[in-house]
Amino acid sequence: MDDRLTIQEAAAQLGVSTHTLRYYEHEGLIQPVERSESSGHRLYSSSDLGWLKFLKCLRSTGMPIREIKRYADLYSQGESTNSERRALLEMHRERLLASLDELNRSLEAIDYKIAYYRQLEEEHTSVLQPAEHE
Repeated sequence: MDDRLTIQEAAAQLGVSTHTLRYYEHEGLIQPVERSESSGHRLYSSSDLGWLKFLKCLRSTGMPIREIKRYADLYSQGESTNSERRALLEMHRERLLASLDELNRSLEAIDYKIAYYRQLEEEHTSVLQPAEHE
């Protein structure tokens, strides 16, 4: 049984378009994918999918394509580039942490406003309630 996936199957599993997979290959972000001898269609291995999942992670966290290309180039050169790859990922991680800090500050501001409006609504509701007489 062949465990390789067609481009449509790989795209569906990864949650990307077939166009994205072709673009990644064209741009050298992934090594050329094996092709079926009979049809010439791309066949993605589990190794290809693992690499693509990592690229998707980098992309979804805002790493620019040029940096992903740099990482892919370093990866293709082998273990001698491990420290450069680590440094590239550490820089990206620092940007992510700064972005998370900014998002958390924004979330705190939004939470403050939500609490403020809830308080106003409660005060407004209590003013409108008729006083009970005993």
